[in-house]
Parts: sequence; C-alpha cells; structure tokens
Amino acid sequence: MDRLFNSFLDAYKSPFGAVPAGTPVRLSLTIPESYGFVEPRVVVARDRGETTEYRMEYRGVENGIHQFSYTLTLPRVGLYFYHFDLYSDFRKLSRGALGEALVTRDRPVPWQLTVYEPGFTTPDWLKGGVLYQIFPDRFCEGVKDKPMPFADRIYRENKHGEPYFWPTETGGYLNADYFGGDFEGIRQKLPYLKDMGVSCIYLNPIFEAHANHRYNTADYLNADPLLGTNEEFVTLCAEAKKLGIRIILDGVFSHTGSDSRYFNKEGRYGIGGAYHDPNSPYRSWYDFGRQYPSGYRCWWGFDTLPEVNEFDPAYQEFICGTGGVIDTWMRRGASGFRLDVADELPDSFIEKIRLAVKAHGQDSYLLGEVWEDASTKEAYGQRRTYLLGRGLDAVMNYPFKNAILDYLRTGSAHNAAEQIMSICEHYPAPALNVLMNFMSTHDTERAITALAGDPLGQHDRYWQSGRRIPPQRYDRGVKLLILAYALLYMLPGVPCIYYGDEVAMQGYKDPFNRAYFDWDSQEKRIRPVLRNLARMRRDCDAFTDGTLELVKAQGGLLHLRRRGRTQTAEIIFNCSNALIAEQAFGKAAEVNPWGFTVLVEDNEDL
Repeated sequence: MDRLFNSFLDAYKSPFGAVPAGTPVRLSLTIPESYGFVEPRVVVARDRGETTEYRMEYRGVENGIHQFSYTLTLPRVGLYFYHFDLYSDFRKLSRGALGEALVTRDRPVPWQLTVYEPGFTTPDWLKGGVLYQIFPDRFCEGVKDKPMPFADRIYRENKHGEPYFWPTETGGYLNADYFGGDFEGIRQKLPYLKDMGVSCIYLNPIFEAHANHRYNTADYLNADPLLGTNEEFVTLCAEAKKLGIRIILDGVFSHTGSDSRYFNKEGRYGIGGAYHDPNSPYRSWYDFGRQYPSGYRCWWGFDTLPEVNEFDPAYQEFICGTGGVIDTWMRRGASGFRLDVADELPDSFIEKIRLAVKAHGQDSYLLGEVWEDASTKEAYGQRRTYLLGRGLDAVMNYPFKNAILDYLRTGSAHNAAEQIMSICEHYPAPALNVLMNFMSTHDTERAITALAGDPLGQHDRYWQSGRRIPPQRYDRGVKLLILAYALLYMLPGVPCIYYGDEVAMQGYKDPFNRAYFDWDSQEKRIRPVLRNLARMRRDCDAFTDGTLELVKAQGGLLHLRRRGRTQTAEIIFNCSNALIAEQAFGKAAEVNPWGFTVLVEDNEDL
C-alpha cells in the first residue's frame, strides 16, 4: 500500500504530537502519479468552530511520487482536527491505525492536533521518578492497638483478614472496618520505599472522615485521628523529604460526607451544619432545591455524599484561599494534590486550584482523576481543558493501563501501540512526561488478578470474596505482572506502584483490592525487577522526558525507541511463545518468549 501520510513520522508531520500555540507544524504528502493530477488541501477545523482549507505547496516529483507540504501555524490554544482533500475524484485522506492515511470517499476520520499554552510547565523532579500509591488504612500500622477514635469503627486486629463486605439489615460493615494503618507506619517504611526507587508517595484521602476510604470528608483541615495528628503528618513529610521522597494528597472537592462538620446530617458535630441550620456558614455550599433539608443534590445518588456547589465563592475561598485547605496542607509539607473525579469539577475551579497549588512553587504537582483520553474528554456538555496549560499538570493514565493489560492478555502489539501512541500524539509533552502510569489502583482489580485470575465479568462481591489465582496459573501471573510493570516503566510518564503489587497481592474490586499489606509475603521476584527498572529510569535521560517512537508492532512483538538529550533506548517486548531476534542499534537482539530487553546507547555513539 502506498504511504501518503503518517502523523507518527517526522517526514510527514513535524514536530510530532501536540504543540505550543504559535509553533509552525509542517505537514507533507507523497502522492503517486497513478492518482492522477491532484491539488491537495489540508482541511483544518477548530474544535466546535470554524473550518479552513489551505492549499498545499507543490514540492516536485521524485521516482513518480509527487510531494506536497504546508506549514500550519495556529496561534490560539485548543483542539484542532485536520484531514486532507486530494481534490481529485472526491478522494480524501482519513486517519487510519497508527497514524497512517487511508483513502476514502466518505466522511474522513480526522487527525487531532492539540495546541496548548506556550508557558505550560510541569515539575521536573517527578520526571524519571517513581510514584507509590498508599491506601492509608491498609499499608502499615506503626502505633499498635490504637483505641478507635469513634465508637462506630470496627478495629481489625488480624491483619490477614479479608476486608468486610457483606450486608446486614442495617447496612453491614462495608467501609466500617479499620486495620489501623497510620502516618507512623508509613514513616517506618520510608527506607523500604526508598530502596525500590520511589520518589513520590500518593496518599488516598487522609482528612477526617467516617469511612475507611475517607472519600466522605468530615473535616478538611484535620487529619483523621486514626492516622495520627497534623503534626505527625508534618513529621512524615519532613522525614520523607530527607530521603528524596515527596508526598501528594487526594483532594475530594466535588462532595463532602453527610456526616461532616459542614453538612452534619447525622448530628455528630453538634447542632450546626447546613442540613440542620439554614443560616449555617456552609449552607451556600450545597444545593437543597425546594425541599430543604431533604431535597439536596448528592453524588451519584448516595445521600451520604452531598455534592457541593463548586461555583460558590465561599466554598472556593475555603478550598483555594489563604489559610484554606490547599494552602494549609501544602504548608504542612504536601507537594501537591490529586483531584478526585476531576471531570465533575468545573474547569474554572480546577484553574483556581492550580493557582493555589502553584503558589507554593511551580514544582508543586496537580494530578487529576480522568479515565479516558483527557485531551478529548467531554463532561456536562463541554469539552474539558485539563491539559492545555491552565488546569492540571497531568492525569491518571487509564488508557496505558488498559493497553498493557490487553496486550499481555491477547498478545496483540498492534492494538497496544495504537492506544499508547494516540495518547502520546494527543497530550502536550509537559503533561505526558508526568502522567501517573499504573497497573492497579484502589478502584480497579489488582493487576495480577486481572492478568491471571478468573475473569470478573458481572460477578458480585460474594463471588469475588476469597477467590484466588489457581496455583497452576500463579507463576505465569507473576511473570506477566513483571512484564506489565517493565513496560510501564519504559513509557512516557511516571510509573506508579499500587501498594502490595510488589509482593503480588491479589484482589478483585473494592474492597478486595484494599486489603492490608502482606508484610509476611514470601514473594521475592518482583521487587528486584522494580528496583532495577527505577535505577534505569534515573540513569538514562531517555526515560526522563525523551520522545517515544514506534519501531514495530507485529504479532506479539512491540519495539519502541525513546530518544533523550544524551541517550537513546531501544525497548523490545515479546508477548509470544517463540524466541525472536530483532535489530536494535544495528545489531541483533534476542528476546525470550514472554520477556523483554532494553538497550541503551549514548547519542554521540549512534
């Protein structure tokens, strides 16, 4: 098939991917003489705006191939979509797989060009590093046998017990059982994390709340007493910083708990609160409609999670103002925030949050929970502007996770390459280089379970409870898990280990993916690999902010190239049962079945 255009290749589009506003982008076509006389145009549509055609300049003919080019400069930030009209026999060029052009007479699928703020920067300290996600109640109990700070909490002395999940006539014990993980336990394990190359810890919510997940905030300005005091959090951040580890927090700003000092439906916090007092200072935070107090708007229909009005000036000041939530915790030592359900926060509110976070230094980090391609995400009828330079630094990278899991389960390198390269093409480089790349989280199945366990399907919690990977599949599961993390460490962005993945902890969805860390585990095969991969990321600048090129995606073979300022890495994965030999740096490199190899050379030697 004739190659007419490919957005992944520098010969056809330069530079690759998203660009700062005002950057010249060269687009080139190569059209065989057999197509007849053509006068191609590039057709550019601003997202939900005007469409403009530009006639391409003829560059001559070589070996029967006519060459055309046009340099496009877009001064306005936003999304643009382009295709090519050959102006011959109604033919157009449409985006196919892996950036390749396909000829069509139908409505073409356009290529995307993201144009972002020229001044967009993200924290350099995170690039080349490693994240580690901790669900605080389940990591490590540093202060043993603590009394429960509230009478309605259930203490789990047996750390090997499965999290409670079953219902009763009163609602059951889901999210009411506590294993006692705390700040002191994290502090004690800092050397353990340092040994794995961790440079940043992401903590699920730590604010006072009345569920073990703490996404139902009760007091934004104080740590949950079971975790420790505010002063102990300050100590944790200071001790971590000495080891070169920073800490970011989970900001749950789209809703509070009904059992909170702000809403106080349950009356735990005295007689005040928006639910009981129409004159409460927090009344304007919530939308009650005409049926006060019972008709309030709540998150996904859960009446224990009343939604806030993020446009309310009083609420915005409380979160973003001097002495507010972000300012308070950044002063206590946090280095940034992850925004829960970022697609439910207005862009204008996210921009205010960014200003509050960056007031503590441009190297502070703002991450958002987005499950799709964040560059094209729509929510509430609007295209979101997360990654254009005024909002988030980066997002949680679910597309990479899904691509890797699918690749390891199906052996299709082509499909994985399409998903990975599309994200790289759409995201601004500053965001791409600090994406949170992960294989497991508190919201998903653990990676080894997803790779080697029985398929979850629509099975309920009773089916999930106690279910383990069959012994005959466990070793293969560990091998696949190592492969998954190896690829994760090699891609643009920052790999994140979900606590316990390094000892192959298993579990389906909430709450089984949130068990207490198995400190007695005898699984020793994964941590050394993660340690070596972290060292490679630190030592090779190709993995800090180097470009990504697709060399080959064929069958189970995935060959990638990362180019840094001083070094280049060739990365070859083999998800097949056959030994393969692939050329890298002009030499044959053998890759074992279900294995990988990474070769690095200095650019001056290439």
